[in-house]
Amino acid sequence: MTDALIHEFTEQYLEKLFYFCLKKTGSREEAGDLSSDIALQILTALRRGTVPAHFSAWVWQIARNRYSRWADAEHKRLTRFNGTDITDFELEDEDPTPLDGLIRRETLAHLRRELAFITSDYRDIVVAYYIDDRSVRDIAASLGLPEGTVMSKLHRARKILKEGMSMAREFGKLSYKPEDVALIMNGGYGKHGEPWCYLNRKLSKNLLLAAYRTPSTAEELSLELGISLPYTEEELAQLVDATLMKKNGSKYETNIFIVSADTQEKVISNLRTITRELTQTIIDALEYETKWLNENCPDWHEGYQPYEDMKWGLLLRKVDLLSRAAVDSIAEPRTHETGSLGPFGHTIRPNGGEWDLLGFEMLSVPQPCFVGCHGAHMMPEERHLGHIGFLQYKINFRNIAAQTPEHLTYLEAQTLQSLACGDTEGLMPEILSRLTDYGYIEKTSSGYRPTILVRFQSKTRPMPPEVQAEHDAIFHRARELACGHYQFCRELIYQEIPDFLRDDPHQIRHACATLFRLRGAVLEEALRTDYITYSDTASRRMLGAMLTI
Repeated sequence: MTDALIHEFTEQYLEKLFYFCLKKTGSREEAGDLSSDIALQILTALRRGTVPAHFSAWVWQIARNRYSRWADAEHKRLTRFNGTDITDFELEDEDPTPLDGLIRRETLAHLRRELAFITSDYRDIVVAYYIDDRSVRDIAASLGLPEGTVMSKLHRARKILKEGMSMAREFGKLSYKPEDVALIMNGGYGKHGEPWCYLNRKLSKNLLLAAYRTPSTAEELSLELGISLPYTEEELAQLVDATLMKKNGSKYETNIFIVSADTQEKVISNLRTITRELTQTIIDALEYETKWLNENCPDWHEGYQPYEDMKWGLLLRKVDLLSRAAVDSIAEPRTHETGSLGPFGHTIRPNGGEWDLLGFEMLSVPQPCFVGCHGAHMMPEERHLGHIGFLQYKINFRNIAAQTPEHLTYLEAQTLQSLACGDTEGLMPEILSRLTDYGYIEKTSSGYRPTILVRFQSKTRPMPPEVQAEHDAIFHRARELACGHYQFCRELIYQEIPDFLRDDPHQIRHACATLFRLRGAVLEEALRTDYITYSDTASRRMLGAMLTI
């Protein structure tokens, strides 16, 4: 008897059960799960010896009972969110219209959207209660909260979800058109490569940009970028820990300057008006100084670069000395003294970092080539060992920057300095090999020697007063031009300081000094006038490298 009933059920009822469940749930996946559950209940009962008096009625009674339990579970997960009865989501026995399906999908989509933008204070409790079906007591115990607090948050979350579902939320422009931000860092990295390890993603850059333009809550930033709140909160927490952002009440603020495209265009335009005269004056001062050194201090340098290659580093170093003189001549106002600066004059950061950062909105107009200045990269635990006077200007012109490594390690720079001083004892072969591959040294019959400009301060002597005065008169003309441009940059920065950075004098000074960048413009003008020359076919790997001892 049992076998016959099982055969009758499998042959005549399984397909009908599936379509019954499909009409009730509106989902083939859910219909498959529900019909399998019903079939399991029926087959289990039959194998235990159940012989119903009215088989068909018995089968459909079990089906309706199991469906009712499924509907109750859906009621917990859906209707408590928005107060809608489960029947609003249930499809009737008659075939649903396309409009019915669209409405149901849209309602569920709104619900999922709001779950993505509810804050973590509520989201964890909501998911635990409505999705994971955990009790208030269990949730309260796991979170270390009073049960009343959990109930209150659940009540508040329901209101938030209902309000959100009725809103026509719109993502911001950055959600479909993310921007890039150029960044310049000054100082020393943290032990994990900070800050660059946080800034290699569009998400982090656009969070910085959005919060710089308008300090915002995590929810507002999520909408602006079109990113679900759990991911936004995690990224914001990392940026705050890295001191790239700070939280003021419920709003996040970017903790660095980001210079607008409009300000950059004005700076570039002003710089163009002085570049020709400024470059020629710097060259005149450099040639005056070099001529005197060659005639009076013949051992002031060593190295095996031709003078045409040395001029690249000498020129850029002269530009830096001029820039520092211009910045130092105009004192930035201080509203308070800060103890947050490290020995190299930059802000102390987590994990041994000491750096400052300036961001730039991307430009559509031509700008001078970027010239960075990289020295020996010192890990936090190496900074007590002292400074090494190695400089490598990274010149983004043609393929020059790609011909030198990003930086030398402290040990590599120390080895280079030891070779330049004639101290060859105990040098590590693997480091000598790397420096040779980089091109900073070359192997000779008697050992190794530097291939770059090495300046010896101990082998120079001061210019006589009358000679120094002539040099200074030339240099002063250049400084006047540079000071005027720096003042122009400074005024623009002060016009666009956001309120949340107005009381940070160090960041203001750093922004003014970094925006005031002369290297690229001077370099391009020197190339235009053939004071320095470059050919892509020439083997000139070490342009802009210099070691001062």
